[in-house]
Amino acid sequence: MTVHERKAGSALSCSELLEAYRASGARADNPSRIAFEGVGGKDVYNIAAPIRENGADIIPGRVESRDSEHSDVIFFTEQDGKWLPVEDAPVLALQDPFHCRIGGELVLGGVEIYPHPEREDALMWRTVFYRGSGIRDLKPFFKGPDGMKDIRLVELPDGSVGVFTRPQGEKGGRGKIGFARVASLDALTKKVIDDAPLLEGQFAEGEWGGANEAHLLKDGRVGVLGHTACFDEAGDRHYYPMAFVFDPRDASFTGMAIIAERSRFLPGPSKRPDLQDVVFSGGLVRREDGSALLYAGISDADAQTLVIADPFVGL
Repeated sequence: MTVHERKAGSALSCSELLEAYRASGARADNPSRIAFEGVGGKDVYNIAAPIRENGADIIPGRVESRDSEHSDVIFFTEQDGKWLPVEDAPVLALQDPFHCRIGGELVLGGVEIYPHPEREDALMWRTVFYRGSGIRDLKPFFKGPDGMKDIRLVELPDGSVGVFTRPQGEKGGRGKIGFARVASLDALTKKVIDDAPLLEGQFAEGEWGGANEAHLLKDGRVGVLGHTACFDEAGDRHYYPMAFVFDPRDASFTGMAIIAERSRFLPGPSKRPDLQDVVFSGGLVRREDGSALLYAGISDADAQTLVIADPFVGL
């Protein structure tokens, strides 16, 4: 199912979206585990799609011990079928890396955790951003609002920057997607992000989601790769890769469609029993033949790819 087959309307639940995905017979084949080495036996997951730099593909990945939330983002490149840390590349104390290009610069971000200011033995988080000509000269330039993950940027046709947000709490519940526009990276502020209007009616009551990667399409709209998530009655989490198309000119958007599920990937480890059915959309490499390669974090302990139909094909 491509995302433009259904218009936005009342929010469908994860179970309804999953039923539609399974009934669609959507392509999902050639699952493959990415072989990361050189990290002392730690897990590598919640990867981004590769960064193309100096003729090589470089994958940023979240690297951490199975029993910890304290992670580093390490850059990997392929050598003889294995992915090894890039020599002389920075190691960033972040979770869940992502990247885009704006104004010719590489913009890389991730989630920074730090002690909660009010609750003992608890963590708080925020999205932080770096920029540079390549991975070796990245410099920090912006920190998002406290408590907000899944801020994503995209360069729009007029050179301005689209900003997808994901507030939680009074404004966003468990997490909803918002959108704002700024003139440039230098105009990015916490207030702009906090004030971004929500895309109303996307997520069913008690469910949540966020944007993971934004693709500028030929018609000026933005193809959004994201995730939608829910709890089941046992308290286990279920995360599904999804996609929709957003028009920054009038803030309209299509209904979302699930584009993969955990069972389409290879069996593998899970960080905890309640995270077995988690697929975290890392990035999408669109191909000219109408297919796409989905890069995903699996069960908070693994990293795999899956060939799917390009959800933005024809757009």
